[in-house]
Amino acid sequence: MLKAVIVDDEPKAIQSLIWELSNFKQDIEVVESFSNPEEAIKYLNTNTPDCLFLDVQMPTIGGFQFLEKVNHSDFAVIITTAYDEYAIKALKHEAIDYLLKPIDSDDLKDCIAKIKKHSERVINSVNLERMLSNFNSKHNKKRITINTDGKLLFLDVDDIIYIESDGNYSTLFLQNQKKIVVTKKLKEVDALLPVHYFFRIHNSYIINLNKIKAFIKNEGYVIMDSDHKIPVARQRKSDFLEKL
Repeated sequence: MLKAVIVDDEPKAIQSLIWELSNFKQDIEVVESFSNPEEAIKYLNTNTPDCLFLDVQMPTIGGFQFLEKVNHSDFAVIITTAYDEYAIKALKHEAIDYLLKPIDSDDLKDCIAKIKKHSERVINSVNLERMLSNFNSKHNKKRITINTDGKLLFLDVDDIIYIESDGNYSTLFLQNQKKIVVTKKLKEVDALLPVHYFFRIHNSYIINLNKIKAFIKNEGYVIMDSDHKIPVARQRKSDFLEKL
């Protein structure tokens, strides 16, 4: 059963879509609906449905601006609008479908089929990533598996200098000035890393302990092999010193 969330500033539009989706109740269920986009953002940053039906024209925050505030990589986005000029922009924001209001039943049926395919791809990708991560943890403790841009990367932990948080995204800074952006929160990346090599030194940073060049005690930061300065959070300083 697919789990759906609806975001639309018009309560009548929400009720209309819920009614339309009830015709496919064997396939899809509306678990939450929001007329306030800010409340929806808070919900989606801690919950992952299978799909999001999103109106693009809302007075407080536009639909595409909404997507920039949410980590939506793991669920399907369906744009709903009364206007057809947003189709190209919807594709650029990786929406899997675009529904014009009033929503046609046949179009909705086709949309649900697309959501099912998307959900199956996500499940298969997650299962493969988990399987490979488990394999690496058992047989190669110095390598991690990262899912990014539709591909799985196998990284040697010695190549990672530090990781920086950017909300729902994280950037891995590697040797040779390379970097990789992944759609994972910092705590998710942290869970993949061997604890004896890495330390979360700040809410926004994880460092490779083997890549520290210097620790400037008085000013409270470390200098990494790449010459980047990383702040040491005051509440983490004693744990950091123990690690050293």
